[in-house]
Amino acid sequence: MAGPRGAARALALAAVGALAAAALAGCGSGVGDPGAQVIAGGASTGIYYSYGGAIAESLRGEGFDVTVAATGGSVDNLLRVGRGEAILGFAQADAAADAISGVGAFDAPLRIEGVARVYDEYVQVVVPEDSPAEAIPDLAGLRVSVGEVNSGVTVIADRVLRAAGVEQGDFESAKLGIDDSVEALARGEIDAFFWVGGVPTPGIAALSETTPVKILPIQPETVEKVNSGHAGVYRLSDFPLGTYGTTEPVETMTIPNYLVTSADAPADLVFEMTRTLFESRTAIARTVPAAALLDRRQAIFTSPLPLHDGAAKFYVESRK
Repeated sequence: MAGPRGAARALALAAVGALAAAALAGCGSGVGDPGAQVIAGGASTGIYYSYGGAIAESLRGEGFDVTVAATGGSVDNLLRVGRGEAILGFAQADAAADAISGVGAFDAPLRIEGVARVYDEYVQVVVPEDSPAEAIPDLAGLRVSVGEVNSGVTVIADRVLRAAGVEQGDFESAKLGIDDSVEALARGEIDAFFWVGGVPTPGIAALSETTPVKILPIQPETVEKVNSGHAGVYRLSDFPLGTYGTTEPVETMTIPNYLVTSADAPADLVFEMTRTLFESRTAIARTVPAAALLDRRQAIFTSPLPLHDGAAKFYVESRK
């Protein structure tokens, strides 16, 4: 006879089938194809994608048919989860706040809830080591990638630039994802790019091995201006010394990063996925260092997103 965990997993697997059947029937409440679920990741060389792939692998070991999808980032992930095209997705706190309010890149509020605060992301403004740019205002007149369309990077890049006094017309803007930004900087086609993610980001780490880079600082007064009117979700932080070969302390901005799901996702399914997320943390951290930052005590703080009932149940039961 199956124990409590086996019974819960069986219910969760049944929920996957029910969701898929609903999707095929056109009910609008399903996620994915029969027997399959998707985790909305990000660019293939970013941490979202590698973290999502590792979670998917752990879930497959528990009997779930789950894959990770390359996406445009936070905004794209939230839209996919909201449309029922993904069961889980990674998103920055600011983009998530916009999503549930139906503002910014979102035409209407999305029914999105939190699974876990997984780690804090760093705003990384990358330039060649020999660039004359030493601060954000120095980007005026340069060729700057502000992130892929429908990404949280574009949201933050715009806010940081404006707070530092750099308007859209002051520089040559390119909207490239992390992969294309890395390649364009290496070829000398752009002078700088914005990226928001955990460290080290694989694509930037690989770039730094062939093209020495530096990270531009984001000053405290800039962070303060960005925070005004944006729920105070941004924090000032020191960029980890030594990352990408950095040898001098650099101040930058951080933002919480969440794993999210649809408010309509079955509680049993979300419970099992949350349990697997935490039980696989150590194994995942061997290949995705950001996974080591997952902390059960901090994971419940997904404001302004409410915790999904399935995730909340896990946190309560894991304390016993």
